[in-house]
Amino acid sequence: MATNLAIRVALVACGVAVNPVTAQAAEPLVFAPKDIIEWDKHSFSGYTDYELSETPTGEPAVYASCEQGTASGLFLREAIDLTKTPIVEWRWRVREGIEGNNEQSKSGDDYPARIYAVDEHKLLVWRTRAINYVWSSQQQQGSTWDNAYASQATMVALRGADDFSDDWRIERRNIREDFKRLHDRDLTELSAFAIMTDCDNTKQKVSAWYGEIRFLPEE
Repeated sequence: MATNLAIRVALVACGVAVNPVTAQAAEPLVFAPKDIIEWDKHSFSGYTDYELSETPTGEPAVYASCEQGTASGLFLREAIDLTKTPIVEWRWRVREGIEGNNEQSKSGDDYPARIYAVDEHKLLVWRTRAINYVWSSQQQQGSTWDNAYASQATMVALRGADDFSDDWRIERRNIREDFKRLHDRDLTELSAFAIMTDCDNTKQKVSAWYGEIRFLPEE
């Protein structure tokens, strides 16, 4: 008995767990539309209209409407631990796109719906990197390109013109893997996350519905 006790004391002293506890899986972070509508408003050019609403089929959503050449988003300024919840999943719905715009130019840099994932560096601004997951009106699904205004932001077309409809679309991305692939950056913490509908460059009327957003652990 004394020998066994001595061994156990020695193991603990050396930092070895005698009775290890199974690690608990990270809890998902869930943001319902009623939460998203409370995120910080950030304007690039005027304010897009965001309101808590329901789809025609009665599902809760944030409805975004852009009519007066505006560009603003709703930003979650809360650090997201990507070592625990690197997966983001969301629902969005867009009926119509923007006609004739060149999305790789400044004059055509508008989208009926986009999702921002940002690694922000306020003091070293040039180190900031972002991924824009967009519902494109012109680019093919899966296309990537540098943002026309800021090359530190990479645009990713998750949906295209063929996807416009009255139905919800569900997206699921590994943000950590996307930052590795697109920015060669092993990001462990996300600085900010946002939704945005904008029409400041084309001045065309656009709208979108945003549903629940969830940050999830890897399976």
